[in-house]
Amino acid sequence: MILACHKINKSFGDHVIIRDGSFHIEDHEKAALIGPNGAGKSTLLKVIMGELPSDGGDVVLTKGKTCGYLAQHQEMQSGNTIYEEVKLAKADIIAMEQQIRSIEQELDSLSGDALSSRLETYTRLTAAFERDNGYAYESEITGVLKGLGFQEEEFSKKVDTLSGGQKTRVSLGKLLLTNPDILLDEPTNHLDLNSIAWLENYLLNYHGAVLIVSHDRYFLNRVVTKVIEIEQGELTCYLGNYSDYAAKKQQLREARLKEYLNQQQEIRHQEAVIEKLRSFNREKSIRRAESRVKMLDKMERIEKPVEMDTEIHLTLEPAIISGNDVLTVEHLSKSFPSQNLFTDVSFEIRRGEHVAVIGDNGTGKTTLLKILNQVVPADSGSFTLGTNVQIGYYDQEHHVLHMEKTIFEEISDAYPSLSNTKIRNVLAAFLFTGDDVFKLIGDLSGGERGRVSLAKLMLSEANFLILDEPTNHLDIVSKEILEKALNDYTGTVLYVSHDRYFINQTATRILDLVNQTFVNYIGNYDYYLEKKEELTNAYSSTPDVSSAPAATAAEPSASKLDWKEQKEEKARERKRQNELKKTEERITALEERDQEIDELMTQEEVFTNSVRCQELAVEKAGIAEELEELYLKWEELAE
Repeated sequence: MILACHKINKSFGDHVIIRDGSFHIEDHEKAALIGPNGAGKSTLLKVIMGELPSDGGDVVLTKGKTCGYLAQHQEMQSGNTIYEEVKLAKADIIAMEQQIRSIEQELDSLSGDALSSRLETYTRLTAAFERDNGYAYESEITGVLKGLGFQEEEFSKKVDTLSGGQKTRVSLGKLLLTNPDILLDEPTNHLDLNSIAWLENYLLNYHGAVLIVSHDRYFLNRVVTKVIEIEQGELTCYLGNYSDYAAKKQQLREARLKEYLNQQQEIRHQEAVIEKLRSFNREKSIRRAESRVKMLDKMERIEKPVEMDTEIHLTLEPAIISGNDVLTVEHLSKSFPSQNLFTDVSFEIRRGEHVAVIGDNGTGKTTLLKILNQVVPADSGSFTLGTNVQIGYYDQEHHVLHMEKTIFEEISDAYPSLSNTKIRNVLAAFLFTGDDVFKLIGDLSGGERGRVSLAKLMLSEANFLILDEPTNHLDIVSKEILEKALNDYTGTVLYVSHDRYFINQTATRILDLVNQTFVNYIGNYDYYLEKKEELTNAYSSTPDVSSAPAATAAEPSASKLDWKEQKEEKARERKRQNELKKTEERITALEERDQEIDELMTQEEVFTNSVRCQELAVEKAGIAEELEELYLKWEELAE
């Protein structure tokens, strides 16, 4: 066990956040902390880190363990570049390397006991340096930054100039490189799909324990083996991933509801018996009635389980039906001075389709939606809307909101025919209850504005919804409400999202923006994963496939390539196998030589010879550097 929380209490005024909350995290365990927005997840992490005092209870961290904490919002004003900032995580390694180099300079001028003492220090430091992967720390930094979505040309950017999301990614990189047992608050926010997949694999292989706050259900299903739920001040632990938790919670709720209903039935029966005994108006019958009353008073009443928020039903229906052809995009291109986003892309969307646009950050997904909504112009090409198409647009910047209005006024002014009850029900589905509905839009956080924009869109009666990251800042319950509303929606949907679980639940088709073109998949995210490599290879070998209709793009295979292309592919494969074999042989030879050097360094005639010792140390460092490059090359070839 590395962390234990025992009977933690925390309140803000009359608002109870945690009541007698207890849980523990074992060595190497990957656990999730989940709950609705505002339930107190981030507060609990801050209590664990000592950033907030608890009102009672104990937080125990095992001796010798360190906790790293990634908060949702990061401030960086160091003046460092991205690379320099992340490199700070390796300050101990860098200091050790400098000490080793300093000793190497000293060895020539030493003799006798001084030399022996210095060599002993040198051997201890080099062993520690190697054990801590010191020879590869620079490639480790590069690998983490690339995994988190930074390109090498971005490494020299100043952190002061970065967006909030980019700063969070830099902080996450620093945290991962320090290798503590870690607490992560929404780590997948601001990451694209490839970066999230990279982080999943990193955490799955991570030697330390991890406690994650996240609403990303797909991520939780892959990474965690324990779920800690915070709900109405109570902490409850469930073993398994998110799906296991959801199933177990539903079973417990059904059992609790059954227990509650059975007790209510028993209470009603006893009350009827008491009333009947009293109606007899006999001394014995009255005494027996009083005995039953006392029994009822002593009964420990079961509280009625809280109704699931997903029982709120949002109806999302278009006012009129559009034509069958909703959108036709022809030869569309867009670039900015520093980047070419997409070139000569063509596709069609038909009525009733739910199309998800996915791809790396910065590839142009949001720009495509802005072109379709005429917020920005295309460089070339055109798009055509079908008959009777009415667009409802949700953008991340929330330009459709009025900062001077309250939340309630924003909805009621846009839809004057709605009753107060209907407006409040819709807002409650997006977590605005009680006096929250009278907050000014201008005073809301970005996430809260996003929820207002989404609530407003749900009432629009448009028949073609265009959504940019609709699930950002929504908790799991709100996502499930939105998923159900979209799945029941008879209109057409085009959206950008990084939420793979949401895509799996709602998409009937995926457009993957890769290599400046769109690869088309007829299916959900699981289908996309299954077919990704096959289709990407086929599309990249024939650049104009983006204009092909969806039905023919769904099933391309190697059989459709002509004989010459197949022959070239076989030649490339033979070359790859040869390079792989040569790389493996070189790795074996270097590893054997590295072992020989270690054995030599233990021989008296070597470790007492400072010149020979330095030569071997230099050779060993060169071997380590070359091996690191060869390991990376081998991984690329093996894939």
